[in-house]
Amino acid sequence: MNNQQKQSFADGAMIKAALIDSVKKMGPKTQVENPVMFLVYLSAWLTTVFFFFALAGIQDAPTAYIFTIAIILWLTVLFANFAQAIAEGRGKAQADALRSSKKEVEARRVASLDDLETVETVCSPDLHKGDLVLVKAGETIPADGDVVLGAASVDESAITGESAPVIREAGGDRSAVTGGTSVLSDWIVLQVVNEAGNSFLDQMISMVEGANRKKTPNEIALQIFLIALSMIFILVTIALYAFSAFSATMEGATNPVSITTCVALLVCLAPTTIGALLSAIGIAGMSRLNQANVLAMSGRAIEAAGDVDILMLDKTGTITLGNRQASEFIPVDHTDEMELAQAAQLSSLADETPEGRSIVILAKEKYGLREQEIKDMTFVPFTAATRMSGVDFQDVQIRKGAADTMMKFVEKAGGHVSFETREVVNAIATKGGTPLVVVKNNKILGVVYLKDIIKEGVKEKFSDLRKMGIKTIMITGDNPMTAAAIAAEAGVDDFLAEATPEGKLDMIRKFQQEGHLVAMTGDGTNDAPALAQADVAVAMNTGTQAAKEAGNMVDLDSSPTKLIEIVQIGKQLLMTRGSLTTFSIANDIAKYFAIIPALFVGLYPQLDVLNIMRLASPQSAILSAVIYNALIIVALIPLALRGVQYKELPAGKLLSRNLLVYGLGGLVAPFVCVKLIDLLINCI
Repeated sequence: MNNQQKQSFADGAMIKAALIDSVKKMGPKTQVENPVMFLVYLSAWLTTVFFFFALAGIQDAPTAYIFTIAIILWLTVLFANFAQAIAEGRGKAQADALRSSKKEVEARRVASLDDLETVETVCSPDLHKGDLVLVKAGETIPADGDVVLGAASVDESAITGESAPVIREAGGDRSAVTGGTSVLSDWIVLQVVNEAGNSFLDQMISMVEGANRKKTPNEIALQIFLIALSMIFILVTIALYAFSAFSATMEGATNPVSITTCVALLVCLAPTTIGALLSAIGIAGMSRLNQANVLAMSGRAIEAAGDVDILMLDKTGTITLGNRQASEFIPVDHTDEMELAQAAQLSSLADETPEGRSIVILAKEKYGLREQEIKDMTFVPFTAATRMSGVDFQDVQIRKGAADTMMKFVEKAGGHVSFETREVVNAIATKGGTPLVVVKNNKILGVVYLKDIIKEGVKEKFSDLRKMGIKTIMITGDNPMTAAAIAAEAGVDDFLAEATPEGKLDMIRKFQQEGHLVAMTGDGTNDAPALAQADVAVAMNTGTQAAKEAGNMVDLDSSPTKLIEIVQIGKQLLMTRGSLTTFSIANDIAKYFAIIPALFVGLYPQLDVLNIMRLASPQSAILSAVIYNALIIVALIPLALRGVQYKELPAGKLLSRNLLVYGLGGLVAPFVCVKLIDLLINCI
């Protein structure tokens, strides 16, 4: 599901399919799910019955007039169905693309990790949770699983759309693999985590198609409000008809309002615009999230993202590039800078970490030192126990490692740690860097300054979030001094240093108790408790099964920065729903004052002073209004699917802006459009 699979509203095949679905949705069982449009549906049936009565000679209005009203009301229902069908069609197109990557393959099931030679070949649907499967280079991974043995390069483009392969290996937080992806090199043994039919791909297809989509609490609340509003207009219409019938009995009164006209008036006054588009807005919001390569487990999660006011972000990979880079060699105690660079480079020749390679590159670029080959060199690899690495050759011993570890190492060997060394180490830590101390034959030569590289544009992003009233908190395992320096450089509002699973969980609970909505990302098993507690929890697709099960969203690209985009999509969804609701209600108010005077001026001549639009006749007034009422739904479908343009502004400013644009637009549009339609009708 990549950007190339995004669907355009103007796709001819999709529009054709949506029109067919619109007709299929005409049944009462489907219509009753949307109470406001069900009212229009009943009104269409009622006017249709009146038309047949008129053909039989029982008329309360001209036959052609009743027939026209009935047709327009049926078109209104059809247009509402089309809005939902076109939104669903975009999701189905995405699902079809995903379904094409789902296929049955043969799998090598093994009995145990100790015996990989005994293999049973089975079809992928016959695999069960807990089965061990061997997958070799060139083969398709048959099911979702966690790598329990081996490491391999995996092509995940079928799921993420990203062509660059990724490494999946046993242990750590990069062990999850997805069925339908392919192993490019080496081999792995995975343990199946889902039964057939419940795979991650199956869940994606189901969610994208909207099969599991349930109305969110906000949608339900808005729908209740719209129902209440519709009931008020039902009472208003009944009262207007009663006044009309009563006035028609008075001497000199003419042109009583017909039942057909009152039914059409009710449809015009009811909030049909937002009622028709409400479902499409929700489906389109989920579709936009899917296009961003994020799978939401519920519509509620997207809405919560729109209300989030606390963002907890991992430092590594989100705020920084993730790999610390050597930026400077700082000699101490009168050591020659070239000697320090040479020792640092020799100790890093066998170090394949990004930090180690950056030391070799810095020595080469800044001092012209080429990688040296010395006879009888013995490399000492880094271990968690020693926290240092290095090289031994002839009578020389070189070590480099974390500052506190190397200081203890030197002191234990009888060496001396100078005040200058401690001062340099503290200065680097204060700047947010990582000091690596280089030691040669138990004498400290100097310090390598490893710098966390802040991602370009991140500071501006955080500034935009601050304008929106969102507080950003950086989570890091660094010590408080280093964390404070990086937080200041990145522009985050706060930080949690030396973070532990318990610390993250406690911080989230504290904010929630204060009434905040919290979002965070995670990929490890130790992130699962905090993800389960957060209001918006984005798990990385490359992460562990525990993290994915705890989250309510999964980022297929495994990009921690995606959380910012998710919040923007959530806010855009809420803005779109709010803006179109404002437009719809303003529309109803405008239609009330535009139509009522023209409709009842025959009964109450005094209303002529309010008939500012000078519509040709009561019948053309109501016809113009119902035509406009139907066409405005079609006109707003692209906006409902695309979403209202998002801007990084505080909630108060956004509300004022949207009230002005959509509130004022909703008031003006009916006056202009109804008048134009009235002129057109009378020209015909």
